[in-house]
Amino acid sequence: MSKNIVLDIENVSKQYRLGEIGTGTLTHDLNRWWYSLRGKEDPYLKIGESNDRTKTGNSDYVWALKDINFQIEQGKAVGIIGRNGAGKSTLLKLLSRVTKPTTGTIKYKGRIASLLEVGTGFHPEMTGKENIYLNGAILGMTRKEITRKFDEIVDFAGVERYIGTPVKRYSSGMYVRLAFAVAAHLESEILIVDEVLAVGDAEFQKKCLGKMGDVTQDEGRTILFVSHNMASVKTLCTDGILMENGQISFRGDVDNAVLRYLGANKSNDSNHFKFNQIQNEVFKLEEIILKNPSKSSDEPLDENEEIEMITNFNLRSEPSRYHITYHLINDYGEALFSFGSSDVDLRVGENSLTCKFPKKFFQSGNYYLSFFLVQDKKQAVLIEKDLVSFTVVDGMRDVGIYMGREPGFIRPQFNWTNTQIK
Repeated sequence: MSKNIVLDIENVSKQYRLGEIGTGTLTHDLNRWWYSLRGKEDPYLKIGESNDRTKTGNSDYVWALKDINFQIEQGKAVGIIGRNGAGKSTLLKLLSRVTKPTTGTIKYKGRIASLLEVGTGFHPEMTGKENIYLNGAILGMTRKEITRKFDEIVDFAGVERYIGTPVKRYSSGMYVRLAFAVAAHLESEILIVDEVLAVGDAEFQKKCLGKMGDVTQDEGRTILFVSHNMASVKTLCTDGILMENGQISFRGDVDNAVLRYLGANKSNDSNHFKFNQIQNEVFKLEEIILKNPSKSSDEPLDENEEIEMITNFNLRSEPSRYHITYHLINDYGEALFSFGSSDVDLRVGENSLTCKFPKKFFQSGNYYLSFFLVQDKKQAVLIEKDLVSFTVVDGMRDVGIYMGREPGFIRPQFNWTNTQIK
């Protein structure tokens, strides 16, 4: 590897076998092996199963990753994005040495600290202090190094009061705060972080993003960050890797990677989004359209005009049990508010819901919509985070009176009155 390359992945693939492996006993496994050597049928086949080994490549195995190639330079913050099942977590497990690749090679330069699951490496019966030393040792820190960083770790995690308490009594949020604090304070060359930050509250997530930003900008360390929150990815990362079906479909600037991810199902570059695979047994989302009523969806959304959002979908049964909810997210990953169709009667078959935002409601900027299909007003049965993104632009204003963009993200219009005091 060249001097600035800290991670080099060459032709990496990972294959998993489907179903049960082995018969459950060593004797039966040996018998199966002996029968296969003699060309005889598997004696432990269940009724109805086939012994056709010509289908092994398709039916018994699956490629979670296939022919992955990329290099990462020192000091880069790289966001790895993609839909569920794209292979993101499998790739991180390979990079963290949790499992080995089926083919290919992975070359590192320096130490790796990884945070893949909440409480990985923690012993539930041990105290927070003991687990800091245990987890630090697992990550490759010396005892002297852990002692030197101990106060910083505890302060960052915010668990001073509970540091002498067994972690089995910690909440999931306390778990992830302590685990992240240990990993972030390890002076490793590469920090790998999966979606676990979603467990923490909004304040701690901001704190983590700030820490990871310091790690790359001030300390020159490399970060690989997996998240479904596109605003967080854009805030932290400079480069992006988009994965689809176990392969890399795009590698480049993070803004372009996010646009490709959010626009994977778009029919064009407008605000007209068409979908093919967002559905379950009772519901199928077909399209979402955003536009000013006086314009087409190909034109920019003007903040000085009313904005319409049209959601077209098919509902197959029991419409009274379902409603749609959206979360509006700003460019920093903060939820501005939620809104939905709970006051509208849905029907079986094709539905077309229109939501109208009043003019001058949005400030100019970038926004994201997360989609939820809610059943019985208590359970989300279909969730798509950051489903679409849209941009609201400054309207044409008189240069003489325009004072620039106001603070905030929305501009609600209130009723004002002025009563004369006698």
